[in-house]
Parts: sequence; C-alpha cells; structure tokens
Amino acid sequence: MMDKLTVVLLFGGRSSEHSISCATAGGVLAAIDRDRYRVIPVGITREGAFVLEDDDPAKFGLNAAALPEVADNGTRVQWPDSTSNRELTVTDAAGIRSLGTIDLVFPIMHGPYGEDGTIQGMLELLGLPYVGSGVLASALGMDKHFTKIVFQQASLPVAPWRTITADDWAEAPGMAYAALEEFGAPVFVKPARAGSSVGVSRVSSADDMAQAMAVALAEDSKVLIEAGLSGRELEVAVLQGRPGEPTRASVAGEVVVTGRDFYDFEAKYLGGAGIDLLCPAELGPDDLAEMQRMAIRAFDAIDGAGLARVDFFLTATGWVINEINTMPGFTPISMFPSCWLASGYTYPQLIDELIAVALAHARHGS
Repeated sequence: MMDKLTVVLLFGGRSSEHSISCATAGGVLAAIDRDRYRVIPVGITREGAFVLEDDDPAKFGLNAAALPEVADNGTRVQWPDSTSNRELTVTDAAGIRSLGTIDLVFPIMHGPYGEDGTIQGMLELLGLPYVGSGVLASALGMDKHFTKIVFQQASLPVAPWRTITADDWAEAPGMAYAALEEFGAPVFVKPARAGSSVGVSRVSSADDMAQAMAVALAEDSKVLIEAGLSGRELEVAVLQGRPGEPTRASVAGEVVVTGRDFYDFEAKYLGGAGIDLLCPAELGPDDLAEMQRMAIRAFDAIDGAGLARVDFFLTATGWVINEINTMPGFTPISMFPSCWLASGYTYPQLIDELIAVALAHARHGS
C-alpha cells in the first residue's frame, strides 16, 4: 500500500477573517481522505503563535453564536530550520517531539498575514511545497486596487473605482464625496486588502460616507470606492492544471440578493436571510463559455496557481469582473466547492486534485 503523504493544514491567523479560516479548516478536516493523507493541523492564534491544533472537524464548525477560534493551548510548532530538511517539531509540557517530515502545506488562510503572500513567502524561504498561489499572485489578489490595474492591462472589464488612503481621507475627504458624485449612488466602500465582505458598506447618500469610510479604514489604510452595478452576481471556480495541462473553470454559481442590501458577511457565513445561492446558475452555453474564458484569463493575469474563485457581474452591457479570490473558503456553504461539486467532483476528490497539482508543479519547478 502506498505510504501516506503528510499534509500540514495551516489555518487561523491574525486577520479579521480568522474564524472563517477555522471554519474552512473544519470543512477540509472532515473531507480529506485519511487513507491517503496524514494530516497535521497547525493553527495560528490571533497573536501569531503557531500551535498544534486538535484534529477535530466538529471543533471548527461555523456557529453564529460562537465562531471557531484558534486558542493558545501552550504548544509551539517549529518549522524546519533550513531547506535541507522538512521535519516539523512541537514543544509542549512534555518537551520537544517530532511530528515527522512534511510533504505539503495547505495554507487555508484568508485575509492579511495569510492570503496576501506573507505565509507563502515564509514557505518559499523554507522550500516547502504548498497549495495555492505564490507570493506575487497572492499579494495582487489580496489588493483590490492593484488587481484592477492588472486586469485593465489584460483588457478585462472592471467596475469604475477610486482609491482613497487614510491620509487622503484625513487631508482631503472631498475626494471620497467627489467619487460618489461622479459614479452616482449607490457606491460600495470597501477595504482594499480584506475579504469575506468584512468592512464593506453600501453608500446611498453623502450622509452615509463618513461612517462607511470609518468602517473600511478600521480594516485597512487603503479603501476603494466602487460604482454600484446593476446585474446578476455570478461566480466561477478555477483549478490549475498539472504542468503542460490547461487551467479549468467550473460551472457558474449565482448569488441572488432578495432581502438585504448586498452579499455581506452575515449572509455569507452566518445564515442571514435574504440571499439564495444557486449552483449551477441558469446561464446559456455561450455566456458560460465566455465567463469561464474570462475567469481563466484573470487567473493567468495575476500569475495564479492552484485555485481561485472569480466573481462577476453580468450587466445589461456585458460582463464585469468584481474580484478574484486566491484562497476561497471551503466551508459547507462556500461557492468554490459547491461549483466543483456541481461540475462532477466530490469534496475529497477536489482536495486530492489541489494537492496533486501543487506537488506536480513543485516537482516541475514551476
């Protein structure tokens, strides 16, 4: 029987999306094939400590009353001391012990200090293969301002926007109000480097701008003001192929907003009413093919690897890319696994594919 691969599942972290990362970990822990993989769950506390976590999917279930958390349990995980070995160790009350040799790291982290290239840079320094995009693509995908610039250079359509820094807001707040006047209400005010709709507000009048900017600036020192678009909200999941194979895109999913202003954090993760998630979406073959083609172009434009979810608006005048997410959620209600399940994968097969693709590219040096 083939030896099991050792996979470090890395989650939690210092960002405001800590709990969503934990919930994603719960989904992967429940679905990963234990006959093929030995899993080492490593959590990162909100203070940045690497701890050996419990291999218990139920501990990280998404519960609105008590969101999952990586607590400091007194353990400390130590990464390999150089690229010459891949041994993981842990220090606890009993002393130092080996956790064995690592084959792959699966960093299912969302937001700053995890999805933005920081963890990827650490893993690159240690020479450890990992699932997902590298330093550059992760950083680009995290920063919505630079994502839009790269997409524009690739002739991909994006919503009109203005970027306002904390200094801009303090010294010339009129810039934000001018963007509202230019685009017309409503606009969306969002942190440039956050996900899961954290810090996002829908602004319908100038009276709402100051509060929206305060909420966004609490998450990031750089804020986007985007023109509100009218149209269908559609998403597609992307999987990188092995070396020499093409990138693939799933069937489309749709977010139908019926009873709230937009697809916010509560609706995404806490079961808030007023949102219906449909997968597969009702979309003609030509529209689906165009959406898939643009999603793959967007993935290639940022030099993506492994996986991504690309979000679109289908407006009366055509497609607009909203954003790309280089480490989408794997919670039970997340669109990325839902789209691939609707495309013919099982949840364990999807995890297998992500691991196999990452290892193939590591061996190929790409």
